[in-house]
Amino acid sequence: ESDTASEISFQFNKHKKTPSIGSHSSDMASVSSVSGSVLSVYSGDFGSVDAQGTVEFALDYDEKNREFQVHVSQCKDLAVVDEKKGRSDPYVKTYLLPDKARMGKRKTSVKKRTVNPIYNEVLRYKIEKMVLLIQKLNLSVWHNDPLGRNSFLGEIEIDLASWDWSNRKLNWYPLKPRSLSAVNGVDHRGVMSLSIKYVPPGSLGKWNPPSGEVHIWVKDVKDLLQLRPSGVDSFVKCYVLPDTSKKSYQKTRVIKRDTNPVFNHTIVYDGFHTEDLKDACVELTVWDHEKLTNHFLGGIRLGLGTGLSYGISVDWMDSTQEEVAFWQEMMLAANEWIEGLLPLRSL
Repeated sequence: ESDTASEISFQFNKHKKTPSIGSHSSDMASVSSVSGSVLSVYSGDFGSVDAQGTVEFALDYDEKNREFQVHVSQCKDLAVVDEKKGRSDPYVKTYLLPDKARMGKRKTSVKKRTVNPIYNEVLRYKIEKMVLLIQKLNLSVWHNDPLGRNSFLGEIEIDLASWDWSNRKLNWYPLKPRSLSAVNGVDHRGVMSLSIKYVPPGSLGKWNPPSGEVHIWVKDVKDLLQLRPSGVDSFVKCYVLPDTSKKSYQKTRVIKRDTNPVFNHTIVYDGFHTEDLKDACVELTVWDHEKLTNHFLGGIRLGLGTGLSYGISVDWMDSTQEEVAFWQEMMLAANEWIEGLLPLRSL
């Protein structure tokens, strides 16, 4: 049924009393750091302030260091968030779109009690120029609230493909209300076709298998983000959380220059007890392979999405309704392949 297969064995019981379940190996750190959501550009917006004022900044690309630089100078005449105290505590945040999760956000320091903040800070992105030119820069201004109830003060969005890179001077730009296309748009990262199966211990005969097994058949992915004109060189990583050791880590081969890669790769994890299924989570992530660093494209997490693993709160137990339903169907249909088509998302 597949052209490549892997088999991994480990015990989940050792994690039950381990206080550091939420910790990650170096590979997982790169996954967990790209936190985000469909609306991550506007996450935490509790305000209803009308956008006003201007922001002064300049853009540059350092060819030698392969670095995109956003020089944020200052803002003027920002909206007042706390009208009683007549104050705003503004900061500037930037994203590269549409792939905001891969690059992450950058932000300036917070300037307190002013609607005319002066920053003179440079926000930096290590990124190839040809990748940068298929992105948009989203620069937004926010009021910082001590309780995290931040308020959106305005934004500007720039298509970097049409930017005049000879223009390195500081210029003023009017802040606009939030972009409806960004608010309503879908964070489309592609769709993964896969099948999963749970084989309970002893279900195929006496001591066969000796422990429970989860089979994961990664078939293909469609409509991946195209980071380069030549396409994307993709592969899939797999962990069964909470185990992030090398023993748990598996990956497919790299499919080059294809936004619709066919992997046809099966992985078998044994060492499962049936009760482990409610505390474990299969994390499948798709990456673009490059020599210096791999770029996150999207992923799925298959589990019950309870937020808990062996009684400990973990941020990775966050499966969507579709992912939870897929996992539950596998749990209820022992020894049967369950087929699914699941959208990739930010993790």
